[in-house]
Amino acid sequence: MEQTGRLTPSRAVSVEEQLMIFLFVVGHGASNRDAQEAWQHSGSTISKYFGIVLEAIFNMSGEYIRPPDMNNVHHTIRYNNRFFPYFQGCVGAIDGTHVSACVGGARADKFRGRKGDTTWNVMAACDFDLKFTYMLSGWEGSAHDARVLEHAISEPQNSFPFPPPGKYYLVDYGYANRGCFLAPYRGKNYHIRDRRRLGGDRKKEQFNYRHASLRNAIERTFGIWKKRFPILRSMHQFPLDKQAMILVACAVLHNFIRMDPASVAQDHVSGDEDDDDASSEDDSVAAVPDGVDVGESSSQVNIPHDMDMGAFRDYVTNCIHEGTSG
Repeated sequence: MEQTGRLTPSRAVSVEEQLMIFLFVVGHGASNRDAQEAWQHSGSTISKYFGIVLEAIFNMSGEYIRPPDMNNVHHTIRYNNRFFPYFQGCVGAIDGTHVSACVGGARADKFRGRKGDTTWNVMAACDFDLKFTYMLSGWEGSAHDARVLEHAISEPQNSFPFPPPGKYYLVDYGYANRGCFLAPYRGKNYHIRDRRRLGGDRKKEQFNYRHASLRNAIERTFGIWKKRFPILRSMHQFPLDKQAMILVACAVLHNFIRMDPASVAQDHVSGDEDDDDASSEDDSVAAVPDGVDVGESSSQVNIPHDMDMGAFRDYVTNCIHEGTSG
């Protein structure tokens, strides 16, 4: 960062120390006073360099939070017969999650989420390497996920990464099944914990199980992100615009860390891929019905360029059912 001119040393604080101050705060949830004691600088110096590093990392979001390769099928799908060829057009998963917001006074009510705490509603997309490919922060916790997504895709300045024709994102039933967003069937069992209560419409439930298992990537991504950066669970009293920037900066750091294979392995071993904010999303990974081996007859899930997502979902559902009952 020093070589690119994003950060410059001062007489009192080197670039390395500036970075360590920032990482100490976001990576430990440390307060300004904690940082003063750890680094033996005044509170104003800690605040100054925290803000400088925050802006620098936030401005790197275009380099590190980028759309996935949408022209090739990810190996998570291609080499798993639960997902291929049925979801070969999927480029990632989208969801919203709630992150701690420090807000007081009359504005607090807008930020109260479903659990009564003040939160940010953060919308993000991820790939199947559990890296963020898009993030929109700045929405209050009271906002509905569908409203946040609508804002993301309708305002050009948000730079939403629309997939090419025939490609789509997986979303949960809080979003509409339309455009480039493939949602599960409403009113049907979705999580694996529900599998003991199979209903009469087994075809749609089979689709929902596989959809949940693949879409689980976004919940796992959120889980790693939140556990790695405790400040996301207990935000400090920064200005609101700075709080929103912190969320994106932590996503940049998350993606940077995920570039290291050793870190990816450690995340898996330590169990950091569970999202405390999720409602049993991790259950949806196990015990998904196995499909048939991918062969000539099962590789013909053709994706129309002008998709009606309702019809396409029914088509995929029938393909999965034929594969498992054949």
